[in-house]
Amino acid sequence: MNLQSTSEKIFDALVHTVLALVCVIVLYPLLFILVASFSSPEAVMRGEVWLWPKDITWVGYLRIFQNNEILSGYLNTIMYTVVGTAINLVMSVAAAYPLSRKDFYGRNVIAAMMVFTMFFSGGMIPTYLLVKNLGMLNSMWALIIPGAVSVYNILIMRTFFQNGIPYEMQEAASIDGCSNMSTLMRIVLPLSMPIIAVMILFYSVGHWNAYFSALIYLTDRDKYPLQLFLREILIQGQMQEMLGVGDDTQAKIVMEGEAIKYAVVIVANLPILMLYPFLQKYFTKGVMIGAVKG
Repeated sequence: MNLQSTSEKIFDALVHTVLALVCVIVLYPLLFILVASFSSPEAVMRGEVWLWPKDITWVGYLRIFQNNEILSGYLNTIMYTVVGTAINLVMSVAAAYPLSRKDFYGRNVIAAMMVFTMFFSGGMIPTYLLVKNLGMLNSMWALIIPGAVSVYNILIMRTFFQNGIPYEMQEAASIDGCSNMSTLMRIVLPLSMPIIAVMILFYSVGHWNAYFSALIYLTDRDKYPLQLFLREILIQGQMQEMLGVGDDTQAKIVMEGEAIKYAVVIVANLPILMLYPFLQKYFTKGVMIGAVKG
């Protein structure tokens, strides 16, 4: 039996309408890029492509998989993402678990010092000099080590440990003879899959989309991530549009560049889009428990 009043029904209808509009606004650009990647570049540039491919072509994807630099950039990005996310998780757990323990004296002071770094940093030039002095320039570690710890994510994980896992369970494990490491590995982490899934998603998306650190620290093109090559394609396409199109050969290059641009965006985002469904069931619970309580 429906006990909703008329005003509640109107409110629900408005909420669903707004959410539907938001979904359309968010999803249409993704749909357009997907459709444009299969469509004729000429039709896309003339504005004839909206919701369905026109004059289907695979030239963009063929050029991508024929380009060795794009393939090496793709492999580099996968490696940076996997290694970086693993280090991020280890560092975040190692920092969040002690800060969540009531018997860890000075934890509030340490947490305050960590929060302080969220508002004040050394800046780009001191960071570059530090990376240079550590001998990490033009290496994978220059993209991973400086961002190995995220204070924001540590605080979310600490809050989850405090509110999502009863402290009595940890005390019981301690009475049974478990050390702090055993308690972490056998009690805390198995019960923390929601927040771990959230951290994996946050960190992996950050590493996958990162390009500025690579732009600063890397000089060898064979170490470039995919996002740097995507940036080059976008800049070259904009420059060609500004300079205009000359003969037929140049026009063909410009058209292929448009197809490659859309195809690279799809290929670059596909792994993250495939990752989210596996983490979705943990995502909402982890964010709510880790960010709202405490």
